[in-house]
Amino acid sequence: MGRKSTISRLPEQVKSYIEGKLAEGRLTLDELIADIQRRFPAHSEAGDLPSKSAVQRYGQKLERRLSAIRASTEAAKIIHAQIDDKEDARSGAITGMLQAEIFESIMDLQEAEDMDPAERLSLLSNAAKHTATLTRSSVYLKKFQAEVEAKARQELLAEQTVNLQKIAKAQGMSQEHLDFWIKDFLGVR
Repeated sequence: MGRKSTISRLPEQVKSYIEGKLAEGRLTLDELIADIQRRFPAHSEAGDLPSKSAVQRYGQKLERRLSAIRASTEAAKIIHAQIDDKEDARSGAITGMLQAEIFESIMDLQEAEDMDPAERLSLLSNAAKHTATLTRSSVYLKKFQAEVEAKARQELLAEQTVNLQKIAKAQGMSQEHLDFWIKDFLGVR
């Protein structure tokens, strides 16, 4: 496994500052390096600030993560705008995205050649634990969605039955005809 990024090894205050500036995207790499050196002179003198190429690599990684977060947020907004979400479809979408991410991580772990076997086993074990939690969550979500759907159907049938009874009464329909429409047409037994 490769070395940790020089930015990852910095104190949290410096790392957060760099991440914030990268996320803003207002400075060029040279301007950002100069800004970091001015802002944290003690680290600059000690020589533990990252190089331009390290900042660029870290920025690319951060941008990928931010893009994924933006895409997930946008997807959640679209789902929220399009769906009443009584069935909690957003949770289903999030669970699906997490499952896909865990799957990709497991694939990356299997392809990693220079990883310590004990570390790999530990990471795979952790992934399995989280997958089980997600699966359990997915099962509960599906159960909840089915219950919401059944309740909505019962409410709709009750509403249709009441409306049918009003119409039948207004039209002078016999109880026998009304029972036919309620039982055979609506399926209420």
